[in-house]
Amino acid sequence: MIDWTDRNCRGFHRLLSRRALLYTEMVTAQAVIHGDRGRLLDFDAAEHPLALQLGGSEPGMLAEATRIATDWGYDEINLNVGCPSDRVQSGCFGAVLMTRPELVADCVRAMMAVSPVEVTVKCRIGVDDQDPEQVLPDFLTRMRDAGVQRVIIHARKAWLQGLSPRENREIPPLDYPLVRRMKAEFPDLHLSLNGGVTSVEAARAHLQVMDGVMIGRAAYHQPWDILGQADLIWGETPPFADPAEVAQAMRPRIEAHLADGGRLHQITRHMLGLFHGRPGARGWRRVLSEGASRAETPAEALAVYEAALAELG
Repeated sequence: MIDWTDRNCRGFHRLLSRRALLYTEMVTAQAVIHGDRGRLLDFDAAEHPLALQLGGSEPGMLAEATRIATDWGYDEINLNVGCPSDRVQSGCFGAVLMTRPELVADCVRAMMAVSPVEVTVKCRIGVDDQDPEQVLPDFLTRMRDAGVQRVIIHARKAWLQGLSPRENREIPPLDYPLVRRMKAEFPDLHLSLNGGVTSVEAARAHLQVMDGVMIGRAAYHQPWDILGQADLIWGETPPFADPAEVAQAMRPRIEAHLADGGRLHQITRHMLGLFHGRPGARGWRRVLSEGASRAETPAEALAVYEAALAELG
């Protein structure tokens, strides 16, 4: 979710669900060490519970990035061994590390040695010509032996050559039965399923077997349908009764953001799918898409937001 789940996105998502564990964009260990730490790591306390997702393949650098991040107070540090993008492959991290499980084990050991919070791993079931039936249980065994207790499994292979990152999210077939068998084989591990889950109902079905479910793009594109109903899984009443209430509740956040010199589109680009499948949704998206980036002053920006709300009737 690089360039997607930034602070503005997470603030919006937390408004929708009190209970869902949110994840940052994947940040490289090198960027944390040498880059603008405030920009990369800052978050609002209201975003808790929140996990920082790191990318990297050098144990020492990952340990240093983890040590730095501890000062920010994240609830979890996650090592991404699942992203198939070209940028990730060229840096020898992400899904390509499925071919080097011992290196991953060394990385998480180094991270856990300096982390006061839990270190977790997100992985694929395998890459390229690997046999997931062999690769995945071996990988989980190595993670468990390294001290990892929680793993999120994207139930697809990643093809590092020949498929784009988007195609890697859609073309390789999902293998839910394999992931469910891993829960039976590793009852001591907390295993979450990721990939192809597009509704709260589907998540509930997976939770009959799995310990958790991670939902990425479906939650982003249909935030009300997923995150707006997510708290029901915990037997709790969602914070809002309908998406129009959410849109109104975002006004103070938007006004504060504009007052600090921010731009409207930095928030509303994450809200385009709030009314997915509902009357007025197309007008809401059109007004925000066309007007939010052009608004020059806070007054103009708020006028655009009001115009978008008016499209809902």
